[in-house]
Amino acid sequence: MPRLRNADVLAVIALGGALGSLGRWGLGRLVPHDTGQFAWSTFVENVAGAFVLGALMVLLLEVWPPNRLVRPFLGVGVLGGFTTFSSYMLDTQDLLRAGRPGAALLYLFGTLLFGLLASWSGVAVTRAIVEARHRRDLRTRHTEQQHPHPARVEGEAS
Repeated sequence: MPRLRNADVLAVIALGGALGSLGRWGLGRLVPHDTGQFAWSTFVENVAGAFVLGALMVLLLEVWPPNRLVRPFLGVGVLGGFTTFSSYMLDTQDLLRAGRPGAALLYLFGTLLFGLLASWSGVAVTRAIVEARHRRDLRTRHTEQQHPHPARVEGEAS
């Protein structure tokens, strides 16, 4: 039997997918809907997932040190299991079959629009937080250089 390459990556994707799917299942239980109704749980899952994906991309590409398992675990596994674009399409079809073309269009394009806005917001909010922390850290270092702690000046541990 050939050795499975990247088994660790597949394992973290599977674990993340299981966790994300449990989150989606839980949200679906909290916000249930009948066939032909606006699927608020699916809408929230996909929009929230888009926001988190935007934030995650900033953290993975600009803040955190590279790690070959984090992106597959969080991005592919957790978010892949939590978001559900196949259900989004099925929910749209259900609205059309129920004779609600206006609601179907609102759901179809509203999810797309809010998902794009959420992803952009995730990037913008995360970058703002990261930059604010960076400025705070610079101010703290600057203050410590101007007014060092007496124990540090004398070489004592604080």
